[in-house]
Amino acid sequence: MKTTQKVFNLIILDESGSMESIKKGIIKGFNEVVQTVQGVAQQYPEQQHLITLVTFNGMGIKTMLENEDVQRLEEIDGDKYKPGSSTPLYDAMGESIHRLRKVSDLIPDSHVLVTILTDGEENASREYSGRAIKKLVEELELRNWTFTYIGTNHDVEKSAMTISIKNSIHFVADDAGMDKVFASEKKSRLRYSEKIRMKENTAEGYYEPDTEGETKDSEPAT
Repeated sequence: MKTTQKVFNLIILDESGSMESIKKGIIKGFNEVVQTVQGVAQQYPEQQHLITLVTFNGMGIKTMLENEDVQRLEEIDGDKYKPGSSTPLYDAMGESIHRLRKVSDLIPDSHVLVTILTDGEENASREYSGRAIKKLVEELELRNWTFTYIGTNHDVEKSAMTISIKNSIHFVADDAGMDKVFASEKKSRLRYSEKIRMKENTAEGYYEPDTEGETKDSEPAT
């Protein structure tokens, strides 16, 4: 019997107040990610892709889906996505990663792809420090976890590397910039699943440079 490879997709979506200025573009981009995740699952039938969607701001961390079939992931609109308050990124990461780890640790040879989508730096976490998140990321990268950071309106590479995320991409917060970044994200997800199929390392090299200055794979911290 053919073995099914489990792939957990964790999307952590910033819903803080500063996202309001790019709300329309984020909704469009996120919906493209929805289509991409579902398309990848169909293209790689030997992989069972499961989805967890977490949104966060200073008013709370919300788990919209948890380890569901990717076909359960739905597009969002202005009624479902309402930015407000501050940016407790580390708390959102720590809480959602620990919850998912309890499941993935029970499944040998599973893979986890974490996607963070934000427009600003951490400014409101109470439970998790940057040091704690950095340690967690470094530990899990050795266990088939891949972390990616999509950002705008701040020093994306620096913020990602602060918590040891090597795969980061910056986008200009306009229609053209967002179209480019999510086109790159689509290509990257396909490459990621191909690497799993070929049993290659997935921890680094998630993004490949398409246009200089727009896509960046950071080097490991020393």
